[in-house]
Amino acid sequence: MSSRLGVFASSVGTKILIGLTGLALVIYLLIHIAGNLIIFLGPAAFNKYAYTLEGNPLIPIIEIGLLAVFLVHIFKTVKMFMQNQSARPVRYQKKTRAGWPSRKSFASSTMILSGAWLLLFLVIHVRVFRYGPEYEWPAGGRDLYRLEMETFANPLTVAFYVASMLVVGSHLWHGASSAFQSLGVENGTWTPRLLVAGKVLAVAIAAGFIAIAVWAYVVNTGRVPA
Repeated sequence: MSSRLGVFASSVGTKILIGLTGLALVIYLLIHIAGNLIIFLGPAAFNKYAYTLEGNPLIPIIEIGLLAVFLVHIFKTVKMFMQNQSARPVRYQKKTRAGWPSRKSFASSTMILSGAWLLLFLVIHVRVFRYGPEYEWPAGGRDLYRLEMETFANPLTVAFYVASMLVVGSHLWHGASSAFQSLGVENGTWTPRLLVAGKVLAVAIAAGFIAIAVWAYVVNTGRVPA
């Protein structure tokens, strides 16, 4: 067993683990944004969804698993970055894998910085929405619709949230497709499609969260009805 787990300590194993945990987090984000978009249907629909979700007995287990995946992703990514920096004090042109064109970009060059920003954002986000005011919904459960609307009534909060979602998009722009490369997916037909799919996911996820924050702020200003 120890020898099998030791595989993930190697350079190749580390990349595979980063790819697997990264894909798991992307899947979580897709599920998360799908649920959050229900807010556009109004307080009854959104709070009912939230109440049903929080009543699921598997949620605590899923949250622990998600936290473990997140921590492993951070640890392995930072460890690989530090190892690469120490082993490569002088920059050089890195060769790319067959079928995968060079993807050097602003997003790829700032993955560690964007990851650090997102870690800070996650701490603030959880504190606000998980441990924020316990508004009660008459039909049962927390009134998360009210909490979300009140949170995004502050323009500074909206600005920080929008900026953070742009960072999410930048991180995913490189990270989503990079995960497939780390897992060794190399195919003349599918490689270009995966690159495009990764970018589409990055834009869709970031845009979805930004739309919610901006819409909530606009509703709070009274420009459109809730």
